[in-house]
Amino acid sequence: MARRSPLDRYPVSQEYLMARAQALTCPPDMFNMPIKTDEVYGVVIDMPMTQELLVSMVCFINGAANLYFNSGSEYSGASTRYRNLVQVTRALVANATALTKQCDRVKAFDLPMERSHFVHLITKRGVYKTVLDPMKIGEATAEMRGVYSLYMRVMEELRSCQLKDQAFGSGK
Repeated sequence: MARRSPLDRYPVSQEYLMARAQALTCPPDMFNMPIKTDEVYGVVIDMPMTQELLVSMVCFINGAANLYFNSGSEYSGASTRYRNLVQVTRALVANATALTKQCDRVKAFDLPMERSHFVHLITKRGVYKTVLDPMKIGEATAEMRGVYSLYMRVMEELRSCQLKDQAFGSGK
């Protein structure tokens, strides 16, 4: 298989595109909790992992956190089994509202092509997006560094959940 140029789009499956679109357009009434107009209730982060692997991490105000891979595979449902994941996910979503002022409101949801992460913040007013280069996180604003740190904690917790599921034979 020929290597993909960093300027080429990631090959993605229909399952991946559908799961990602569903997350980005999830209505606030899906959650049985009061949500203010400008409050972030969902975060979708597209993260290139390798030249062939793209993952979207989806986090919601209720503590749900799922991973969707460009191949169509996914890791979901861990928040129903692991309280630590719910806690760190809620912290990420709660702290993401401070970042919306540094984002652009978007209606189209393109995918990253290089190493940059696309961070989408979902509110009642719409979806806001910013681009984060993990190699330059030290140069980012305090809000961006805070959200980056929290979503890396969610990713670490998801990995821990995956390992527990493998050890005990559960999970997707």
